[in-house]
Amino acid sequence: MRARNGLIIVAIAVFAGSALVSAADPPSWAYPRVPPDTRVDPDDGKPRSVPGGVRTYTLTQIRNFFSPPAWYDDHPPMPGIVGQGRQPFAFACGYCHLPNGVGKPENARVAGLPVEYIKQQVAEFASGARKSSSPGLLPHVWMVEASKAATEAEVDEAARYFAALPQPKAWYTVKETDQVPTTRVGGWILVPDGSGRMEPIGQRIIETAMDVARTGLRDYHSTFVTYVPVGSVAKGEALVKTGGGRTMQCGICHGADMRGVGNVPRIAGVSAIYTVRQMFDFQSGARNGKGAPLMKPVVAKLTEEDMLNIAAYLTSLEP
Repeated sequence: MRARNGLIIVAIAVFAGSALVSAADPPSWAYPRVPPDTRVDPDDGKPRSVPGGVRTYTLTQIRNFFSPPAWYDDHPPMPGIVGQGRQPFAFACGYCHLPNGVGKPENARVAGLPVEYIKQQVAEFASGARKSSSPGLLPHVWMVEASKAATEAEVDEAARYFAALPQPKAWYTVKETDQVPTTRVGGWILVPDGSGRMEPIGQRIIETAMDVARTGLRDYHSTFVTYVPVGSVAKGEALVKTGGGRTMQCGICHGADMRGVGNVPRIAGVSAIYTVRQMFDFQSGARNGKGAPLMKPVVAKLTEEDMLNIAAYLTSLEP
């Protein structure tokens, strides 16, 4: 362990003197904002169901931040604040991160993360150490509020619940392409705008639901597709495995399979735009806290395209 820690310190030191790339504005495709004039369909009182689900819920119940819908019985009962929040800001953890902990592109996949890592991140949201490069982004604002409102015992109980959950498979399917559907922001992710038109992907990641309707019902069996530019996965693999002269090998800290080591989190198979946001936030100085001194030098020289490529490759890996 001492030898490994020494390798990490030496590798970090190589980049510690690097000047930060001037942080540009956060890429809108990685920080989707719901337009303020977005209209929400009223609840007609009819029960909704999902394929294979064992319960039904009305839209009002599905939209309840304090009591997430538990469509399936393939996960343990949600304990305490995971399944039942408290007014006004102690939102149920299972609402945003979903009962199986898989999360969505606007937030973290917490299933299987180390207990102490989860608790540390909640503390950093609450203290203000972990900010967003796009101030006012609602999923981040809600996480801050929930972190401040939760008690130490509630955070511990939630961390233990999520840490014990198994890893879901193939939650994000990566597809390299030149053309993508034209999109709009819906539910803090990009969704097809319904026009049927296509447009060049350019240097963007377009991450969207495989089934927008099911995702809108918070169906945690409904997966996502991650469209990335052609060639980005191979470019990202080179950066992740060799550093490419601009960063360090990710496996030194996150493990050879990118599934995390000790209290260092898994980065394989998670949302690509979530991964881009974390790199960008470290680089811009928005994200601080316990892990920041290690990550800031690592992302110092990365361009937005580098971050895109790294995220494309990492998301393509099995979680």
